[in-house]
Amino acid sequence: MTSPIPSLGQPVVVELGSGTGAFSRTIQARLDERGRHIALDINERFTALLTERFAGLDAVTADARDVCTVLAERGLGQADAIVSGLPWASFRHERQRELLDAVVDALLPQGAFTTFAYVHARRFIPARRLRRSLADRFEEVVLGRTVWANLPPALVYHCRRPQSRQRDDRTAGVPGYAVPADRFGVEDLPVDQVRDVCVPRPLGAG
Repeated sequence: MTSPIPSLGQPVVVELGSGTGAFSRTIQARLDERGRHIALDINERFTALLTERFAGLDAVTADARDVCTVLAERGLGQADAIVSGLPWASFRHERQRELLDAVVDALLPQGAFTTFAYVHARRFIPARRLRRSLADRFEEVVLGRTVWANLPPALVYHCRRPQSRQRDDRTAGVPGYAVPADRFGVEDLPVDQVRDVCVPRPLGAG
């Protein structure tokens, strides 16, 4: 989940749906006091907890859809990396769309976005919609292997190079967007946008 964070420079890293900090500690370790780490969550108890735990983390109580506003308020432009712990499968179509549009707007042209999905839910409508939406909004979508050590088992989407918002989920059914299901459960992604990578550690480990 945190692998796209640049190892050099002063990157801006945004964490969406930070919760109690499942990824925050690893993000802090990878930054090693460089750049900026901004964590958004709508639960003020979680943001207060993260503020206490991590001195170098800027925890903000805000909706993830307001990520661009949060960055602007801090005099920052776009982020180098966005790490999401948001529960996509629980969101309705409109909210998924608004959240992903906000992610695209908040990322640098060469930025990276990572999020995860639970294996047991990958064939449900919200999960299938998410896969199509990611393919619409990013030049490259890399799907990690299933992390069976995570409970429940999950996989990570690595998305790079956000595209301008010219397409939407209406691409469902368009030739090239319905390929046979394979062992990674990526039947809705364009074949040329799917890669096989290894995610060796449990999600909770970052």
